[in-house]
Amino acid sequence: MDVSHNPQTDAAKTGGASVRVQPVILAGGSGTRLWPLSRQQFPKQLIELVGAESLLEATLRRLDGLDGLDATTHGRDTVHFATANELIVVCGTEHKLLTAQQIERNGRRARIVLEPCARNTAPAMTLAALAALAAVAGGSGSDPVIVAMPADHAVSDLDAFRRTVAKAIEHAASGALVTLGIVPDKIETGYGYIKAGAPLGTAHDGAPQARVLERFVEKPRRELAEEYLVSGEYWWNSGIFVCRASVWLAAIEHFQPAIHAACVIAFERGLHQDGFTQLDVEAFEACPSDSIDFAVMERIAREPRFPGVVVPLAAGWSDVGAWDAVWDMSEKDEDGNVARGRVIFEGSADSFAHSDGRLVACVGVTGVVVVETADAILVASKDRVQEVKAMVGRLKAAKGAEAQDHRKVQRPWGFYDSIDHGERFQVKRIVVKPGARLSLQMHHHRAEHWIVVRGTALVTRGEETFLVTENQSTFIPLGTTHRVENPGKTPLEMIEVQSGTYLGEDDIVRFDDQYGRVTEKKTAG
Repeated sequence: MDVSHNPQTDAAKTGGASVRVQPVILAGGSGTRLWPLSRQQFPKQLIELVGAESLLEATLRRLDGLDGLDATTHGRDTVHFATANELIVVCGTEHKLLTAQQIERNGRRARIVLEPCARNTAPAMTLAALAALAAVAGGSGSDPVIVAMPADHAVSDLDAFRRTVAKAIEHAASGALVTLGIVPDKIETGYGYIKAGAPLGTAHDGAPQARVLERFVEKPRRELAEEYLVSGEYWWNSGIFVCRASVWLAAIEHFQPAIHAACVIAFERGLHQDGFTQLDVEAFEACPSDSIDFAVMERIAREPRFPGVVVPLAAGWSDVGAWDAVWDMSEKDEDGNVARGRVIFEGSADSFAHSDGRLVACVGVTGVVVVETADAILVASKDRVQEVKAMVGRLKAAKGAEAQDHRKVQRPWGFYDSIDHGERFQVKRIVVKPGARLSLQMHHHRAEHWIVVRGTALVTRGEETFLVTENQSTFIPLGTTHRVENPGKTPLEMIEVQSGTYLGEDDIVRFDDQYGRVTEKKTAG
């Protein structure tokens, strides 16, 4: 695949042409500030933090609006938008199946690029550009405009978002590197800032007016953030970027050739099948880690070859970066409290409390965050929730299981809930969806007892295959290959009692798996 494109060719000539728009979702975030709901294996983009859908699902719904971008005015010409039928999603290999499930549940088609290790947003954007060009190789509109956005942000005004993206595409089609900026309404030290320069063109039809992108600024100290707010010249960096695929590849090759080279090799040597792109692991592990901001956007002001544009976004945007942001976006009672789940406030104000099951009672508190899950409870001052990230770092260093997974762990076939454990035993509640089955597997260090409490299980044990119905049980000896599947039309629920010298989830050898998890690396369930 030829990736040596020149952004100064027909990308600058769009009058009357059709511009192919390629939606891209960057879904590699970890969301450690939103612990204990967000965990390493179940990060914030997959969680229902704001409303009844996950942040990823909300992003997918937001992209549906791009299909309405039939045309926009570019100078005196008309640019027609042809949105790609298949979006591109970049995520970590460990989140492959849950991400695919949410995309499929929302009726979308996607090419999912799997990162074997975290390397930040600049490599992710580069992989998305390579995938976008590969998708249209040899066809018309062979240099699509990428609309790349994080999977873990929230936007409340979808019409305003659509208008802003249309304006961004207009400039990107002419070869600019475009970002969306948020006009600040408060002092904020947790965001990067963009200095907006001279206006570009004339405002019309209520469309947001683009500005020259003068420079990016690091997260400022409070005094400087106050100056930025007063000046009106500095906008928050939304993390949403719009540009031609070839323009991004040219820019990353110019500013960060090592990132470009590693991504090209990892992509070209990767395995592309069944809607997934599995990168060459060795090549991608050699890729430097850097953000879009640091790698490219902070440098373009000094390089006229890559014009930068910022378009203001006024659409109720939030990066949902910490618990105070969730409180800010949620409906509050007359005292400024937000309650989710079984929560009671008494004599309390400006607080947030979330319960996954147990009753949370807050009495006489102000400005606190309380988050209850089955295996952890967070209590924090609302003005210090940014420090949750450091606390999770300490938990990981101590090898605390609560940093990695929830007690209830989602799997493509259903879920399991670790309800009790001791030195040589563990008890799990396992629920298998109708028609689903676990992998054919074996354990070196534990035996298992299965008791079916609802539904019917089809059990493979060694050379045997048999049914186990409600109130029946079976035993899986140590070292025996086994599998359970649900042949029925209702969920299968069973209790599993493990016993042995080692009960870790990495004591699994898979021989067959419909979810493509037969690898040398041992993973759970």
